[in-house]
Order: sequence, then C-alpha cells, then structure tokens
Amino acid sequence: MFRNYLLTAWKVFMRRKLFTAINLLCIVLTLVVLLVVTALLQNAFYPTGVEGKSERFVQAVMIEARHSENKSIRRSPLGFKLIDKYIKPLKGVEAVSAATMPETVSVYQEGRVSELLMRRTDAEYWKILDFKVLQGRVPDQADVEQGRFVAVLNASTARKLFPGQQALGQKISIGGQYFSIIGVVEDAMHLNAFADIWAPVTTFPSTDYRGQMFGNFSMLVLAHTAADLPRIQRDIEAAAKTVVFDDPNQFNIARVWGDSKLDLFARMLTQPDGADSGAGKLLAVIGVLMLLFMMLPALNLINLNTGRILERSSEIGVRKAFGATSAHLVRQLVLENVLLCLVGGLIGLACARVVLWWLEGSGLIPYLHVELNLAVFGMGLLLATIFGLLSGVLPAWKMSRLDPVHALKGAA
Repeated sequence: MFRNYLLTAWKVFMRRKLFTAINLLCIVLTLVVLLVVTALLQNAFYPTGVEGKSERFVQAVMIEARHSENKSIRRSPLGFKLIDKYIKPLKGVEAVSAATMPETVSVYQEGRVSELLMRRTDAEYWKILDFKVLQGRVPDQADVEQGRFVAVLNASTARKLFPGQQALGQKISIGGQYFSIIGVVEDAMHLNAFADIWAPVTTFPSTDYRGQMFGNFSMLVLAHTAADLPRIQRDIEAAAKTVVFDDPNQFNIARVWGDSKLDLFARMLTQPDGADSGAGKLLAVIGVLMLLFMMLPALNLINLNTGRILERSSEIGVRKAFGATSAHLVRQLVLENVLLCLVGGLIGLACARVVLWWLEGSGLIPYLHVELNLAVFGMGLLLATIFGLLSGVLPAWKMSRLDPVHALKGAA
C-alpha cells in the first residue's frame, strides 16, 4: 500500500513540475533561514570547542553599584579588585578567572602598524577555556606572577604579522612594550575567547588596575560539576553584598550575578532590575517569532496545495467513484506533501551548510566556526515534517469530502 502511495506521489510530482518547484523553493528558503539562525544561536549559547565547559561555568561582565539613600546607580564592567578580593576566595569552585575585555591596540613592526584586539588574562583563564594550541604553549602561573612579557597569537594573527615565517620567538611592540610570542592557538569566535592577542594581566604598564572596583574585566567561575552552579551563583551574589567601596557616600550596595551564556545575553539586552536575567521571556519571544515565521510559509503552502488539489478534482472524483475512501485520499495527499517537504528539508539542510561555510569564509563574523550537528539536523527534518502536515492536512481533508459527481465535473 505504502509503495503504491509513493508511486502515485512520484507521478504527481512529475506531472506538476512548476508546482513542485515553487513548493520546494518556499520550503528550502524558509528552512535555510531557520537552520542558519538556529545553528548560530546554538553556537553562541551552547558552544563546543574552546568554550566546551560552558555547561559548568558562569560568567559576569558587569557590576551594578547603588546607594541606598540617594538612589545613584552605575553599571560598569568589573574591576580587577572586585574579582580578586571578593570572588576568587569563594569555596567549592574549580577555578576563577579575571580577564580584560578585548581592547584595540597598535602593534608595531619595522614601520608597519596593525590594529588588533588584545586581552590580558590570568593563568586560570587558560584552564577554563579549552584553546587548541597549534604551536608553543600558553601563559602559566609563573608567567603571570613574574609579569613576563609573553604573548599568544591566534592563527590568523600569526599569519598576518609574520607571513611565511614562524611566529614563535618573534617579538612585537605594543604601547612601548615588547612581547615575545610563546604560543599560537586556533582561531575562536566565542565571547570569552574572542581576541587576536593574549598577554598576562601583570604586564599592564601600571598597577592601578589592582585597586579598581570598576574597570574593563570580565570573570569566569568554573564549577566542579554543573549541579554546583546554583550554589555558586548564590555565593557570587552574597559575596557582592560584602563589597566595600572606596567612597561609601557615593555607592554602598554592589550587585553581581553569575550568568550562563544565555542569561548574560538576556541581561545585557533587557537590563533587568534584579537577579532574574529575563532569559525565559527572551526565549518565549524567540519561540513566538519562529512560530510566526513558520506559519507564514505554511499558510502559503496551504493556498498552493488547495489550488493544486482543486486542479485534481476530476482525479479525486474518479478514485472516489472506484471506492476510495476519504481516509485513503487524505493519506495519499498528505503523504505527497510530507514527502515534498522532506525533500525540501534535505535540500534546505545542504543549502544551510553552504551558507554557513560562506559565512565562515567571508569574514563577516570574525573567526566563526559553526557546525550543523545532529540536533540541528534533526530539527530541520522535524520542521520539514511539520510543514508537510500543517500545509497538507486541511486542503486534503476538504477535497477528500467532495461529492464524486461534482468532482468529476471539476466543481468544488
């Protein structure tokens, strides 16, 4: 029976090539957009590779300082003192890292100047993030404690600064300081790993950063297990309440939240007043938008299918006259549509992979590397099946209930 349905569907597709092509195009374009966006979101919020431990670390990039009486408020990136004095002593954590946000620096080489992004980090940074070391090594605790002027480049920067040469052992000048290149790591686009150059935090020209509550730092707190994260988040909030500012008349309340990647994005986007990052609401909005985005092409496919089936009213009438039931016709028509959508889904998956390859190579998103993994592949096939059902059931049921006499006359 199923084989007969498939043969009938194939014959229909071959007879109605224009309809098949329009339907496929609609399905493919919709799925390409959905799959590319989904892959990018998954890469941002649930990454693998360099930030593969993200399921068991929390991060913070902002301190919110207030005064209980005059209501003054300041939101700023973290200062090193806040992380070093109040967060690093936390018990029951595997590691706490303090690293600057990427800052633009000028790299001088024999009359040539390159504008690049640089982070200064502690040794724990390299333990929390799983960089793939291509050459040499990364800074260790001794490098940080002794303030050694060493630096790590990513692969693209190494090629840019030293084309056709070995980067290890070379020296570069940044702000009047000379750094020796001790390592080259694989390019990485993720939020906490994004930079061109890394150096120990102790290479700052001044030690003023050590006494600052506000600055340009972010922090990562790595738990032993993902189950420890809720406790660690509470400990971070409690530690922030013990912060003492240099001028208590200006600020006397500090709030810092340890967020997952999704929570951090939601917090930066919505700026909520409280511990709730607003991630739930953000996900709900994204879900509604994706549903609406799916419904529009589904409705378009319903109209196309209704028109196609109307053209087949004589065929439906003949089949009903020879004893075909409404259930048989519904199964046949829905199967045709599901098969068409699955074919469109497979083509859409292939096109989405091509689009992602193009994005990776275009440089529009620096150092982007993203994969269509099994979860995204399964989601693509599921979306294609849903398309087939949504756009096929209603017109199929409507046409299967036609009176055979009217159907044979081509009247609906």
